Amino acid sequence: MNKPYVSHEEATVKSLREDPEYAAEYLNAVLEDGSQEELMHALRRLATAFGMKEVADQAQLNPKTLYRTLSPAGNPELKNFQAILAAMGLRLAVTPKADDHTHYNKATAL
Repeated sequence: MNKPYVSHEEATVKSLREDPEYAAEYLNAVLEDGSQEELMHALRRLATAFGMKEVADQAQLNPKTLYRTLSPAGNPELKNFQAILAAMGLRLAVTPKADDHTHYNKATAL
């Protein structure tokens, strides 16, 4: 029998899994304002949405390693971080801060 409702968590997980733009915005918001522990929580939530075993397989990680990496105390190496993101159809990117005018001046470097 179908439930007459969908919980907020179920709807969020479905959106994270089915909409890469939403998943990217979710992670970007955490990266902008959150701590490393919050980032690990967000990555764990995404990996759960995509299926931990599937993410581990795609990232070529042992499932236990993935769980440990995404724990609150996790500190993934860059290659593992990139592999985990790639397994979920995402990638790491760097953009300039829009509100920061105290950037490196190229003219003074020469």
